This record gives sequence, C-alpha cells and structure tokens, in this order.
Amino acid sequence: MRGHYVTIGLSAQRLGRAALLGALLSTTASLALAAEADVAPVATAPADPADPAATDDSSLVGQVFVTARRREESAQEVPIALTVTSAETLTQTGVNSIVALTQLVPTLQVLSPNPRNTALTIRGLGASYGLANDGLEQGVGIYVDQVYNSRPGAATLDFIDIQQIEVLRGPQGTLFGKNTTAGALNITTRDATQEFEADVEASYGSLNFRQFKATAAGPIIKDKLAARLSFVGTWRDGDLYNPKSNTYQNARASTGYRGQLKFTPNEKLTVKLYGDYAVQQPECCTQVYVTVGDTAKNSNLEYAFLAAGKNYTVASTNPYDRISDIDDPIQADQWVNGLSAVADYDFGPVTLTSVTAHREWDWEPRNDRDYTALDVTRRSNNPSHQKQFSQEFRLSNNGGQAFDWTVGLYYFDQNVTTHGVTEYGSDASYWLLPGTPEASVPALLDGYTVFNDSTIDTTSYAAFGQLTWKVNDRLSVTPGVRFTQEKKDGTYVQTTTGGLANPTAAQNTRRLGIARPQNFSAKTDDGAWSGQIAVVYALSKDINAYATVSSGNKSGGINMTSLPLTSANLPSQQAAVIRPEKVTTIDVGLKTQWFDRLLTANLAAFATDVKDFQANVVDSGPGALRGYLANVKKVEVRGVELDATTRSIGGFKFYGNLAWTEGKYADFVNGPCPLERIGASTAQCDLSGRPLPGLSKWAGSAGAEYRQDASLGRLTGEVYAGVDASFRSNYYADSSDSRYSIIKAYEIVNLRAGFKSQAGWEAFVSVRNAFDAEYLQNITVVSGNSGLVVGTPGDARAVAFTLRASY
Repeated sequence: MRGHYVTIGLSAQRLGRAALLGALLSTTASLALAAEADVAPVATAPADPADPAATDDSSLVGQVFVTARRREESAQEVPIALTVTSAETLTQTGVNSIVALTQLVPTLQVLSPNPRNTALTIRGLGASYGLANDGLEQGVGIYVDQVYNSRPGAATLDFIDIQQIEVLRGPQGTLFGKNTTAGALNITTRDATQEFEADVEASYGSLNFRQFKATAAGPIIKDKLAARLSFVGTWRDGDLYNPKSNTYQNARASTGYRGQLKFTPNEKLTVKLYGDYAVQQPECCTQVYVTVGDTAKNSNLEYAFLAAGKNYTVASTNPYDRISDIDDPIQADQWVNGLSAVADYDFGPVTLTSVTAHREWDWEPRNDRDYTALDVTRRSNNPSHQKQFSQEFRLSNNGGQAFDWTVGLYYFDQNVTTHGVTEYGSDASYWLLPGTPEASVPALLDGYTVFNDSTIDTTSYAAFGQLTWKVNDRLSVTPGVRFTQEKKDGTYVQTTTGGLANPTAAQNTRRLGIARPQNFSAKTDDGAWSGQIAVVYALSKDINAYATVSSGNKSGGINMTSLPLTSANLPSQQAAVIRPEKVTTIDVGLKTQWFDRLLTANLAAFATDVKDFQANVVDSGPGALRGYLANVKKVEVRGVELDATTRSIGGFKFYGNLAWTEGKYADFVNGPCPLERIGASTAQCDLSGRPLPGLSKWAGSAGAEYRQDASLGRLTGEVYAGVDASFRSNYYADSSDSRYSIIKAYEIVNLRAGFKSQAGWEAFVSVRNAFDAEYLQNITVVSGNSGLVVGTPGDARAVAFTLRASY
C-alpha cells in the first residue's frame, strides 16, 4: 500500500488498561476513608511525600518540599505541574538513570538509540527525534545541583547518590539559568554531613548484571568542613546475539564517581564544591531487523530484490529473537566530568548565591549504520568533544514577607568539536545506487571515505527575575521575566577521498550524490524576552488552584552537518541557519490533599503553541545517514495530567499518574516524506495536522507497596512487597510520521519484595518487566531508501538480588 498514512489510536483493550490506572485514584480514596487516621507512617512511598510526621509541626505532615523556584517550599504551593521522586523510590523501583525514569514519570519521554543521539521531551516537546545536531540545544534542561548539563548523553549515565529529582513541566526560564522551553529536570544529590554515615549496595541479576554503589560522608573539621564521596559501577552482558562475530552486543559498562566538600566557616556562609567523573565503555549500540517497508519505488530498487541479488538473508526477521546482523565492530564510549562551586551568603534580609561550573563531555563511537552483514557502510562515526563554562548569580530575599523575589544573571559558554568519518564498502555501489549503471561498479564506492570536521561556539547571557506577591492569606501572584542574548558561530568542512581513482563524469556525479565536499560558516545572534504570570488561590487549607501563562524562547540553530541539496544538486546555503523557537504555554491546575493529607491528588491541564518549532529531520536519501535542522511553522500540544499518591494506609501506599496528551504539526507544509512515499515525484510532503512524533496520546504509571513489621530470627524490621506498572500508547518514532515508524503500545510491570532491618541492612529481590512484555524502545528508518526498518527491543524480563547496608 503506497502513499498511505495511518492514524494512531487506542484500542478498546488499551483504553481499558488506561481506565484501570485512573481507577486507582478512586480505590485509593476509598481505602483512605476506610483507614484509621492514626496509622503510623512507614518508609518512603513510591510517590515520595516527604513525611515529617515526627516533627511537632502538624502542618508539615504529608508535604513534599522542592526547590523548583530556587527556594525550599511545599510542592503543593508551587504553580507548576511537577513530579517529585526520591532516592528511596529510585532504589526500590530499580530506576538507575533518566532513561529509566520515564517508567515513573509518564510525561517524560527519552529516545536513546545511543548516548549522543539521546532526545528528551516533556509533554512531547524539547527535542526533535533523529540524529543529534551540535548546532541545537535541547528544550529540556538537565540541572544537577543547580548546574546545567548541556549534553543529553548524560541521561544515559547512572544516577549517583541522588537525594531527589523534580520533573518540571513547561517553560522554566525565569528562575533557571539556561532558558528551557519544555521543562526541566532539577536533580539534587545528598549533602555532606557532620555526622559520619555510609551506604554500601551490591546487586546481581539476569544477563550477569552487576551493580555496586558506595557512599561515605562525615566531618573533616568539626562544624566547619564535611566531605562526601560516592561511587557507582554497573555492568551487564549484551542482550543481542551477533552470529557473525559470535558476541553479545548492547552490553552495559559504566562507572561513576562524585565528591563534595561542604564548607561552613560561620552561620552566614556555605560553600559546596562538587566534582564528578563518569565513563561508559560498552559494546553498544546496534539495532535489529523490524520490518521492510513498502516504498513508492519500483520493486527492483527495494530491499527484498537487493538482498536476493547478494544472496543475503537476515539472521532473524523477529526483533524479539534479539539477533543482530552487522559485520563491523561497535562501541559507545563516553566520558563526562565536571567541577562546580555553589556558594550562599546570608546577608540577613537577602541571600546571594553563586554557581560556577566547568563541564566536559567526550564521545568516541563506532557504528555499522547499514545494520546488515553486507559491506555497505564500514564506518560511520562522529566522535565529539564538548566543554562548557557557566556562571550564575542570584539574589533572593529570605521570605516571610508580602513579597518574595529572586533576580539573577547567567553566563554560558560552550564549544563542541566533532571529527566525523564515514567509509563505504564493496557492496555500497550495489546497495545505494540500484537501477543505475554504476551499481555494477563496486570500486566506485569501495573505500570512499567522507570526513567532516565541525566546530561551534555558543555564548549566552541572560538576566532574569521573579516576584511572588502574597496579596492576602489566599491569593498570590507571581510574575517573572527574562532576557537572553545568545550567539552561535559554526564552521563545517566536509572532504572526500578514496573509491575509484579515475571515475567517468557520470560515475563521479553518482558518487557525489552519495556525499560531496562541502564547507560553510554561519552565525546567529538572537535576543529575546520571555516570562510568566502565575496566580495561586487557596480554596482551603489543602486545596490550591493555579493558572500560569508562560513563554520561552530557544535561540536559532546552525546545521552542523552536510546540508540538504537544492534542485540543482548543490548544498542549500539557506538551510545553514534555522530561526529561533518560541513557545507559549497556558497551565491551569488544582493541587489537593484529602483525609488529613493521607491522599494527595493534583490535576493539571495545559495548552502549548510553538512557533518555528526546531525539528531534526532525517534525510532518507541514498547517501550517508544525515540529520539536518528545519523549522516547523507551528506545533500545538494539549493535555490533561493527573498525579496522586497516598501516605501509609494500614501499611499500604499507592501512587498513580495518568497523562492524556495530543500534539500535532499544525503547519508543516514542507516536511520530510515518509518511507512509504519515497520514490514519488515530490521531495517534500505536507505533514500539517499529523501527530507530533515521540508523543503517546495516553501514558501512565501506577503502583502499590505494603510494609509490615516482622522479625527474621533475632533481627527485627519490616518486610515489604511492591508492584509498579507503566504503559504508553502508540507513537511515531520518526519526524516523517511514517507508518513503519510506529512504536506500538506496551505495558511494563515490575515487582519487588524484601526485608529491611532496624540494624541498617536490607535485602530485596526485584523483577523488571515481570510479564516479559515485548516492545521497542526506538525505531530507525535506515537510509538508502531500500525500505529497511530497524529498532531496539526493550529489556526482557530480568531478576536482580540486592543487599544494602547503612551505617
């Protein structure tokens, strides 16, 4: 079936499952009404209410405290849709990275075929799915201890000594250093302490999974200087078998270190020095055969005919056999390190904060981008080095007044340098130039090598401020404003060598269609205002209503890759720069607590309009796999979100999150054509009205945990058992909305049970994907237009045993 689109929807069965997750809320409410109000609170629940029941202030019971507005306050009083996850929840649920966090936070989505090409979205916005482009920043900010992490590859690293993660939805520019148009992950690590403490954890599980964690903290100079040092190491065998190399691929191998010195010379000054280093060196990341799409080409130009001509048969046509079929080595090595200093000085009425940071990221990959055992592409690597420096100053009043305010200045400087190489093999002419005389000249492309060298410098200055006016005991109004000036200066040089030494004019033209020398320089210099206005009204002590209108701006980008070609087969210089992206969001919501704060239930609805959405479009032409930037004139996203959690109810705790989100290309007349229309007369397709890729209409998570006092021999403590479930409905994994890029709906159920002693040690077993659901994490339409589609299957069922000890 050629040139046909399909519409994504939920089947009745899927809707039933979504309704079941929503029904958890009413179940929770019923249980809460039936429970005794004086049940003693137990350890942390999956949805993590900070539970200060032991304090004398009953107003704090059931509250979660966050720093989303750069001051500690109750999450229920913040006019931002957010989700908070604690260290205990991360450990109990086996969530070790931002990629895995998506199972707990349905509005967060991460596509990561490899670390460099990681894309984070919140509510479907923040990054375009496709190959990474150094000339574009993400719209979802990752902040660790107040420091912005520019490279999304950090999302694949293991968490180290986390205290809390806040996922903030919508533009966050009026308080966070870097302007983030889609949302932010505000990650806080645990502090150094004046009391000695230590934690040790070891896990072993399926596929030879091994993970070790260790933390120690304590005083160096009493009441003046404390230190904290943490380590995490994770190793796991690959889950994809390659019969050609007789190895298991897509393994995991990473280690990370984090240290902190906390200096408190007096009551007014606190200085925290942080250092971190992490490395990943797995044999990763490849994909497996998923399907062959029907293009608009003649059949002799498609995959089946071409494969038969080489007597090639794929090792398996079932992606869940987990058999890869590549003939070149792979690796996904990255190194991340950073130093930062956070200083707070309390002047009495106000506090001055300084955040200074330097970070670096190195990426050394090896890829086989034809995803076959044929000698089409021997190398396709883009090693990169990134370094950044940032400085932030904030001045805030110390609260307790009619007005709370924060003003700040932010500076960010970044350099990214890439030295890429793509080398073609002896089967490249046949596979990439079918139906031409040159297809029968293997030497034309055998050894043809393309080098690309690029560098881009980004300099950003910003001033921001936010004021909260407490009009009375019920009403508060919070305006905020930001001005950002951002400059980018990029250079791209592509050269070619090798292949047939003396090609004819016709042969050379064909070869240049695969890749040709290019070089260009481009600059952007954008200044933009953004801001917000939020109103919060307390309907009662435990019910707050809010409305927020916010705007964000992401500066223009530079296409740091070979440019698409014009009709004259020449690089399009006009495509070197894309326009800034402008976002406007309206949020309304209710934040509520019921039954003496046993139940917390929050509802949010939003509407977001994006002008000149920055898309990363994959060129599926016959040459190298290219991703280039383009503006989508308008994108619209609408949604409703429900989050709920309980404190202990007779030993039980529950949580549930449900999100309905609908996004579309509102105006995208010059979009990329999907695979099924490749070969038709038009080179561009009108995607206006089509769904936004990477966005499930329905997504949710729910879980329950039970804890009971128990004894194990002479040891006293508690036993516990928990279940965590998550689901996502269908979504497109390619910017063209090809029907062959649909990732089908899936559900994942994780189980856990253990014993925690009062003596400070704990043992538990966890089963991830307990029902062995088969699903795809990502899908790639392979370049060359043969119709091949590959993907990465999600992790199969895995069992792990963990021992922890705390001192």
